Amino acid sequence: MPSTITAEKAALRTKIRAALRSLSPEQRRESDRSLLDRFLALPQVADAHTLLLYHGMGTEPDTAQLLEPLWGLGKRVCLPRCLPGNEMEARVVRRETVLVPHPWGMLEPGTDCPLAGPADIDLVLVPGLAFDRSGGRLGQGGGFYDRWLAGFSGLTIALCRGLVLLDQVPREGHDRRVDLVVTEDTVYGSSPVWDGESGA
Repeated sequence: MPSTITAEKAALRTKIRAALRSLSPEQRRESDRSLLDRFLALPQVADAHTLLLYHGMGTEPDTAQLLEPLWGLGKRVCLPRCLPGNEMEARVVRRETVLVPHPWGMLEPGTDCPLAGPADIDLVLVPGLAFDRSGGRLGQGGGFYDRWLAGFSGLTIALCRGLVLLDQVPREGHDRRVDLVVTEDTVYGSSPVWDGESGA
């Protein structure tokens, strides 16, 4: 039988997805603009050499808009590629890279793109349905990032629409918090230095 926390997460995912679908296209665009601008202004982003992003889809922030500004800053940018067994890997993408559609709908790099291991990456932008102010994360349920992040010791950041910033995300032992949570209005986190306010 599923644990109580697993069942709680499943119910919460349904609720959060409905809330995100209620946003109009204009509301999403305005939210995206604030989230992406705040992310790009972070000193941690300025300091990072290699970043792992994700290619937002559906109601997720349109993170593809980050690629050109980061390349313009001379950053090395990676995107995830899904593997069998709910595993993933990071591949370096460049302006000339042609992304390929995954059966689930997201765009991802092919095997022709250079592979980057966790030790090669300074900062990971972690996707999620919802977050709390202490970095708790509600993922989609596949476990891809929990597995990959188990071997990562760098900085983790999330973009969270204020609509789905929760008081507390239910957590299990394998769930990893993110260091910084960026909303349209501020930044919460446990990193020693961040551009925003503490959620305390």
